[in-house]
Amino acid sequence: MMQVVHSRFNALLSASVLSLVATVAWSQSLTWLGVLPGGDASYATGVSADGAVVVGSAENAAGQIRAFRWTACCRSSGGGMQDLGTLGGHESRALGVSADGSVVVGSAENAAGQMPAFRWTASGGMQNLGTLGGPESMAYGVSADGAVVVGEDRDAAGQIRAFRWTASGGMQDLGTLGGGASYAYGVSADGLVVVGSAENAAGQRPAFRWTASGGMQNLGTLGGPESMAYGVSAGGAVVVGSAENAAGQPRAFRWQNGVMQDLGTLGGHESWAYGVSADGAVVVGSAENAARQPRGFRWTASGGMQDLNITYLSLLTDGSVLTSATAISPDGRYIVGQGYNAATNRTEAFLLDTQGTPPCTLDGDLNGDRVVDDADLLILLFNFGNRCP
Repeated sequence: MMQVVHSRFNALLSASVLSLVATVAWSQSLTWLGVLPGGDASYATGVSADGAVVVGSAENAAGQIRAFRWTACCRSSGGGMQDLGTLGGHESRALGVSADGSVVVGSAENAAGQMPAFRWTASGGMQNLGTLGGPESMAYGVSADGAVVVGEDRDAAGQIRAFRWTASGGMQDLGTLGGGASYAYGVSADGLVVVGSAENAAGQRPAFRWTASGGMQNLGTLGGPESMAYGVSAGGAVVVGSAENAAGQPRAFRWQNGVMQDLGTLGGHESWAYGVSADGAVVVGSAENAARQPRGFRWTASGGMQDLNITYLSLLTDGSVLTSATAISPDGRYIVGQGYNAATNRTEAFLLDTQGTPPCTLDGDLNGDRVVDDADLLILLFNFGNRCP
C-alpha cells in the first residue's frame, strides 16, 4: 500500500512539473540586477551569448564607481554582482564582455590616479593594457573569443586615438580620417572589423569602419556634421550607432552596403543605437518618446522601432521603466541596459529575456544524495525559473 501511495505521489509530482514547464518556465522575464553592497545605482553595458553573464558599472558603499560582473544565481553556486576591483585606485568601469562571459574589458584607476584600459579574467584578474604614450586609455569592446580589445587612448602628444589590442601585437593606433582624434567603440566577433568615430580634416567626426586591408572607411552622417558607430554585426557588415541629421538631432542609424538608414524615434526628436545582433537584424538602443523621455528600444526591419516598455509592459510593475538598451546577445534573445526599478526606487541594470529560460531538466541527481528520486523532482519544481549550473 505504501508503495502505491509513493508511486501516485511521484506521478502527480511529475505531472505538476511538466505542467509548470509547459506554461511558466518558458515565459519571458525581466531581472533587475541590483547594486553592489551599500551602493544605490548600476548600469549594464554587455551580455554574454547565453545571457548568464552581464557586465557594467555600479556604485559601492563609498560612492565609487566599480566594474562589475553579474552571473545568474543557481541552486548550489554563488552568483549575483561581483566587484572586479581596480588597478590600485578607487574606480573602474566594465564596458564589454566576451561571448562566453570569461573576459571583461574596461578602464580602471591605478595608484597614480590614471585610468588605463584593462582586460579581466577570473584566473588573471585585471591586466593593464597600457597606453599609446599618454596617461589614460579606455577599452570599449572585445571580440567573441576575448583576444582582441578595442577602445580609445591618449597618445604622447595628447591626442585621443582609436586602438586595437592583441596579446601578440600590443596596442595598435588605428589613425584618423585626416584629423587629430579617433575613438573605437565596437569590434566584430572575429576581431577583424573595428567601428567608432574619427575626426576628419574639417574637424568633423563621422563614424568609421576599419579593417587591416582597407583602413578607416568614412560611413558618413544623416545630414549633420557628426556620427558615432557603437556596434557591429558578427561578420562586420552591419554597423549601428547615432548620427546627426540636418536639424542637428542625433538619430539611431543602421549602416549596410554604404547606406546609412535613420531608424527614427519613439515620437521624440532623438535616438541612439548601441547594440546589434550577430546577423545585423536586431538593433537596440535608447530613444525619446513623445514626452521627450528616454526609453529603451528594439528595432527590426519588419517591426520598426518598438518601445521595450510597451512590448514588455506585463514584466514592469509599480512604475518601473527601461530607459536604455545598451547591448544584445548574438542571437537577439537577451537585452541588457539600465532603467528605474520602482521596487527599490533606484537606477539599476536589467537583463531582459525576450524568449524565456528553459528549465533545468531531470537528467540526474539534483540534491546530492546520489539517488534520482522524488526529492529531485521537488527541487526541479521549486527551481524551474533558475538556469542550470
